[in-house]
Amino acid sequence: MAWFSWMCLLFMLFNTCSSANSSSSLSSRHLCHPDDSSALLQFKNSFYSSRTIFWEKGKDCCEWRGVTCGKVTGHVIGLNLGLSGLQGNIHSNSSLFFLRHLERLDLSDNDFRGSPISSKFGGFESLTYLDLSFSNFNGAVPPEISHLSNLVSLNLSLPDVRLDTLSFNRIVKNLTNLRELNLYTVDMSSVVPDSFKNLSSSLNTLRLSRCNLQGKFPESIFRRPNLRLLYLGYNRNLTGYFPKSNWSSPLETLRLSYTRISVDWHHVTRNFKSLRDLSLRNCSFVGPYPALPGNLTQIMQLDLSHNGFGGQIPWSLLKLESLTNLDLSGNNYVGQFPEVDRNLTSISSLYDFSEKQQVVPIPRHLTELDLFENLLNGTIPSWLGSLPSLEVLSVGSNQLSGDIIEFQSSHSLTRLDFSDNKLHGLIPRSIFELEKVTELDLSSNNLSGIVEFEKFSKLQSLSYLNLSSNHLSLSFHHLSNNTWPQFSILALSSCNISEFPYFLRASPNLETLDLSHNKIQGEVPKWLSNVAKDSLRQLDLSYNFFTGAVRQFRWKNLRYLNLGSNSLQGELPIPPPSTFFFFISNNQLTGEMPPTICSLNRLQILDLSNNKLSGKIHQCLGNFSQSLSVLDLRKNKFDGMIPMTFSKGNILRNLGLDGNQLEGPLPPSLLTCRDLEVLDVGNNKIHDTFPNWLESLPKLQVLILRSNKFHGAIGNPKSKFPFQKLRIMDLSHNLFSGLLPTKYFENLDAMINSQEHELKYMGDGYYHDTVVVTIKGFEIEMLKIQTFFTTIDFSNNSFIGEISNVIGKLKSLKGLNFSNNELTGTIPPSFGELSNLEWLDLSSNGLVGEIPGQLTKLTSLSKFNVSENRLVGPIPHGKQFDTFENDSYSGNTGLCGLPLSKTCGTHQSPPPSFGQEDDLEHGNGFDWKVVLMGYASGVVIGISVGYLVISNGKPNWLVKVVQRKQRRRTVEITQRRA
Repeated sequence: MAWFSWMCLLFMLFNTCSSANSSSSLSSRHLCHPDDSSALLQFKNSFYSSRTIFWEKGKDCCEWRGVTCGKVTGHVIGLNLGLSGLQGNIHSNSSLFFLRHLERLDLSDNDFRGSPISSKFGGFESLTYLDLSFSNFNGAVPPEISHLSNLVSLNLSLPDVRLDTLSFNRIVKNLTNLRELNLYTVDMSSVVPDSFKNLSSSLNTLRLSRCNLQGKFPESIFRRPNLRLLYLGYNRNLTGYFPKSNWSSPLETLRLSYTRISVDWHHVTRNFKSLRDLSLRNCSFVGPYPALPGNLTQIMQLDLSHNGFGGQIPWSLLKLESLTNLDLSGNNYVGQFPEVDRNLTSISSLYDFSEKQQVVPIPRHLTELDLFENLLNGTIPSWLGSLPSLEVLSVGSNQLSGDIIEFQSSHSLTRLDFSDNKLHGLIPRSIFELEKVTELDLSSNNLSGIVEFEKFSKLQSLSYLNLSSNHLSLSFHHLSNNTWPQFSILALSSCNISEFPYFLRASPNLETLDLSHNKIQGEVPKWLSNVAKDSLRQLDLSYNFFTGAVRQFRWKNLRYLNLGSNSLQGELPIPPPSTFFFFISNNQLTGEMPPTICSLNRLQILDLSNNKLSGKIHQCLGNFSQSLSVLDLRKNKFDGMIPMTFSKGNILRNLGLDGNQLEGPLPPSLLTCRDLEVLDVGNNKIHDTFPNWLESLPKLQVLILRSNKFHGAIGNPKSKFPFQKLRIMDLSHNLFSGLLPTKYFENLDAMINSQEHELKYMGDGYYHDTVVVTIKGFEIEMLKIQTFFTTIDFSNNSFIGEISNVIGKLKSLKGLNFSNNELTGTIPPSFGELSNLEWLDLSSNGLVGEIPGQLTKLTSLSKFNVSENRLVGPIPHGKQFDTFENDSYSGNTGLCGLPLSKTCGTHQSPPPSFGQEDDLEHGNGFDWKVVLMGYASGVVIGISVGYLVISNGKPNWLVKVVQRKQRRRTVEITQRRA
């Protein structure tokens, strides 16, 4: 009975407890406070979001997605709407601010359309967590944020928001409980760095990257007792030092990339013993940089890229057992990959300073290795292909040779970059088995063989593929139903493609497509304009054999379009208004420029050169003041006037109008083009006097007025420092008269002493400046202009008087042509100081006297012409003068000596050679090699044209020779990375 009584009692207690729990459960379903429920519904109606779509009236708001309620009061205490697709404005009267009991609020990753951060956010007195990051707020951070004294975490990462000193100091003073402060991309340029000294001592995370901070960052922050994560990167004017005395920091993440904080490697390795993530990309290192990792035994991610480090790579870093990510890209490291010992597994002393070749254990833990853009040579070691954890391998832009390795067990690879090396052979079979790879770049190597595109069929995660500029032959013959809808970037330039890849019909996410420099014939497929209508940004079909007319483009977000060097016909097609760069040069387009071109007010480069376009140039092109940098209309049939108005504040850098039928004067409004570097109006019908007013343009480097109707004397400069940067000046084939402009020659600073010695070309990004100049008697189109190329051509005018000695000051001059004028007097001996001169043409004038012996010092001179003058005396001998033929001197009856048949008398002896240099054919100038492409009676004749060759043996610039009145197009082979 006792046992039975106990059972009854327990049964009664169980029923009572169950009833109570049931009652509690029922009541918990109806805890939501009605005021809060109403506020949330009003807030929902202001936006559309998938997260709030099921918020419905009459249902308990505490059960709604993203909503958390207090168990006792039923008030909403948490609202998580991060990444919810909210779009619209948040005003100060928003019902959001009725939720007075909020403790956590996350509105990150939405679009509030530039709404200001309302001061009402400061009214959430209980808030401990606030995240407004990346939600398109705008304006200033209100000082009322400092009222949130209970905040533990604050994230205001907003690129269009600014924080002034007053508001920040209030935040620092009042938010004493802060443990996480994230102000990434907030404009804090007015905040004094010393303000950070007063931050909460409990702070463990401080993110201040890309905040425009400037000044000296306080050393004390590095010694904060609780600080674990410190992000200061990309504040390019932020300076500072590590503390000098011994200290210890608990920092686990330190990112100082692109700052001017002085990094002492010794301090880093001695005092930051807890570091796991260290980013020192492009930093200011002081003192020696050791090869050994020091005490950073726990490091997992190490970025030392873009610091100009040289010598051998510190391969001993691979011994660090915790290291997973190593980035040493953008340095000057040399040498080869190390040997590995598969039996070594620890960090014990494995480095032998007496050995030239390091030996390291195979880094099985490594997930990312980035050695891009160094000077590594040798072959790629096979052990890289067997790392089981490797996800990213980037060794592009080095000097590696040999075959690409096989990847045997690296099934985790997602990104592989072997571009811009000297690799050869076939693409290994294992590449086509990397099923997880998303990015594959094998471009700019010497890879060969026929590649059936279907081999990539297993790579269904592949979104970036670049095979450009190899010796591959790509075929799409065997593709059946294979598609790659995930493709975003596809670069197949110079792949010997003969057919358009039709699988692209099913590539809706394509952003970049490069099929340039191939052999594709026929019309551009009409279906192409329907592919990736919302995503396509770059399209390059240049240097193919496309024909027919192109009528419409449907891509809404297109930025770059290149259809140049094909055989397209019909009227000029107009790309979408979103276009920044439009190239359609070297085609057969006809007709006038459509007025719809005026809708392209975001254009930065417009290249319509080498077509058959006619009619007027629209005035709107001169009014594109905020964007247009290059306007290239050369070699068409445009007539009428050059646009008379160029807007103030314009950024026009290159105006190319050569080879049209333009008339009238140069428009004075060109003076508003303060960024103008190239002005080429040659071969038109322009009727004007010399435009002295252009001399004040501060950046003008190329002035081509050739073959027009310019007339009159040039006169003297109107400004104190005229044409300071001018390097190419061509006034030939006009009607200029009067004396040579000696005062101008005195001020051509860029020709007097050029500061440019590196192999660089004029241009900006996508566009290389092009110009036609007369070199050694032939018109040559330089498809790239070296920044140290200088020449003066005043030929075929009516200049009179003597040649001034002042020209001898132009020591950077490569070419000088005063031929076919009415010049008198003698050849100045100062010409012997033109040490870089490669051609000198003074023919068909009235020069008298002897040829100065000082000219034999010109060891770079390879073309010399003084024919049809009145020169007398012996021809100098020695050096370059022993290479010139009779035609250099013909028409001067008073000259004698070799190479002429007329000998000099006993009282006449050739002037001696000046200088002791050995005979040089080229000197320090251009290496002119013979490659003539002229035409005479159907016979091809060779002449001297040069090009420099870069280290990999590929032409780095090309020229085009054009005989007068007969021109032949030469195609420049350009390699552009996608």
